[in-house]
Amino acid sequence: MTLPVLHRAGLAALTLLATSLAITSPAPGRASALFAAAEVDQQNFLMVAAPIGSKGEKAQLNIYEQLKPVRPCFEVGEGTPAPVNPLLATFDFTGICNRYIDANGYSVRVGGQDLATSYRLMVTRSGGDMLLLAFPTKAGAGPEMVVARTRGSAPGFLKLQLEPGWRLMRRQFGGRNLGHLYVYADSWPGTAATAAQPQPTAVEPAQAPTAAVPVKEAAPSSVQQPLAPPAVPPATKL
Repeated sequence: MTLPVLHRAGLAALTLLATSLAITSPAPGRASALFAAAEVDQQNFLMVAAPIGSKGEKAQLNIYEQLKPVRPCFEVGEGTPAPVNPLLATFDFTGICNRYIDANGYSVRVGGQDLATSYRLMVTRSGGDMLLLAFPTKAGAGPEMVVARTRGSAPGFLKLQLEPGWRLMRRQFGGRNLGHLYVYADSWPGTAATAAQPQPTAVEPAQAPTAAVPVKEAAPSSVQQPLAPPAVPPATKL
């Protein structure tokens, strides 16, 4: 076999390999189907509005997890809003606590839709409250959603209390738990949002499924869903 023939044979093999990979690789739009969501013990987790900036005028979402009862990872005070003492910052918490502080550690999921690439979680002040919002980053991704609130404003670390219908779940791949959490709702809040979104697929639980919590609309805040126009009464004849 001459050298040109060998060259053509090599190119043909590479073309066949590239075609095979293109067929077997998942499309970007279907990436969410690769991951499932597993239930977690909600009592082992705490969602916190953690102050950032030199004066703590802004805040971001932190999630703390108690892995082992060797020593407490956090301490929650009384009152509303509830102050939080992040004890895990005072010792080597390896193997005792987990801390999730950015989008590498948590994302939004609604039903079977993994929204990590189209939504982000942000803490914002609204009047005398601090809200955790699920904020769309792409046009047409869906509505802004109030996920949790501190129920008051104060300096320092504050406990975020989830709105009805929201809970934490863990991302799974191939039946294996990953070090990533979902801020999760079974369905889109509000009838208008539900009608506008694709129906979610079933979520694979790590254990026997529990009864779904009914989703109801968040309390009025600075972030509001669009209202339907009022009905126009029929014209009367003179």
